[in-house]
Amino acid sequence: MLRLLLFLIPLVLSIYCIVEAISARDDEVRNLSKVWWILLVLFFPFVGSIAWLVAGRPQRDARRHGPHERSAGAFPEYDRPGRFAAADPAADEAFLKKVRERAEEQRRKAREQQAREQQEGARPRPDPEGESGKEPGPA
Repeated sequence: MLRLLLFLIPLVLSIYCIVEAISARDDEVRNLSKVWWILLVLFFPFVGSIAWLVAGRPQRDARRHGPHERSAGAFPEYDRPGRFAAADPAADEAFLKKVRERAEEQRRKAREQQAREQQEGARPRPDPEGESGKEPGPA
């Protein structure tokens, strides 16, 4: 039983560490590159696993936000590193106002074009091939 434990503990530990090393982001891995950590755990399972847990594993502390980032508590899918957030609410409102005005202008143009197409559809169009659409034959 003791022999089995001496075999299983390093095996389970190394599998856990390899999976964790593979799934870690490259920029969060400490001290060595991700590939070197994986190789270390593969070639030296017990020592490499302990080293990964102590010195290579990413720190899971709360990340500080940059000057143009914000935490979106209501929408966690928007809370990702590097996502830009407006720092000036007045400039943000001015931008949104321009977007709304442009959208309204596009809607107005679409309505005008649709009205023109309906008017043209009500009028009979001249047939370029003649009245019946057939080529005139010999008389």
